[in-house]
This record gives sequence, structure tokens and C-alpha cells, in this order.
Amino acid sequence: MEKIAVFPGSFDPFTLGHKAIITRAIPMFDKIYIVVGINSQKDGFFPVEKRLKWIEKVFKNEKKVYVDSFTGLTIEYCRNIGAKYILRGLRTSADFEYERTIAQLNRYMAPELESVFLLTDPELTPITSTIVREIIRYGGDTSKFLPEEIDLTEN
Repeated sequence: MEKIAVFPGSFDPFTLGHKAIITRAIPMFDKIYIVVGINSQKDGFFPVEKRLKWIEKVFKNEKKVYVDSFTGLTIEYCRNIGAKYILRGLRTSADFEYERTIAQLNRYMAPELESVFLLTDPELTPITSTIVREIIRYGGDTSKFLPEEIDLTEN
């Protein structure tokens, strides 16, 4: 049986922290789906299509990585593609508390799924999409926070 993981998030934008988690997880799984969750209640800073394109560029040479978007519950997406793992990155203890709650609820609703947590590399701990969006909003340099494949100026 294939080991398939789903790495869900808004990825608005996709940061070096996200890239590092995926890169480290590639040897653990046969397939990893990076899925951009679409929240009908919330507009993203960047259009979903742009986020998907950027992530595809970052992993264009990685045959195990697939990029998709979804609406609804992550557990339903996992069931639809046959994934048994939900991959998440942890930067801080606050992340752990939040992710633990979600993982426990997911486990209650979908006992066949296992949540897998990877700790962020220490030097990437302060990078969050929220902070990077603020830097972008005010014209700051994001080159130390985003993968080099992401060109904020492209249409």
C-alpha cells in the first residue's frame, strides 16, 4: 500500500518553512499532496491559482509531490485520494497546541488517518505567511523568506 500524505494549508504565500517541511518529508512518503484549502468565508491575499502555480514551480522536479486545492474538510480530501497521513509543521508550542486539537478531532472523525508532525528548522521558526504578507504589503524584501522560484511580480 502506498504511503500518501496530505499537507494542507492556505500557503498565502508558500514560505521557505513550508518548503523545508515538504523536502524533509519526501523520503517518508510515496506521494505528498500539497493542498491549498479554499475558505469561502475569507479572501486570500494572493489568488489560489497563483499559489498553486508557485508551489508547482517549487517542486517541478519532484515526482512524489502533487499540488491541488480543495474546499471542505481535510479528512474528506484524504479519503477521496486514499491518503492515510496528514502532514503538519510545528514552529512553536502554540502551534503544537493548535495542531494537537485539530489532530485529535480528525482522529475522532477519521480514525484511519494519522497526523504526522515535523518540527521546523530552527532558523525558519520565525517565518509565518502572515508576517511575510505584511512585509509584501509594505514593499519589504521577502527574498529571505520565500523560495527563489516564487516571483511576486509575475502575473
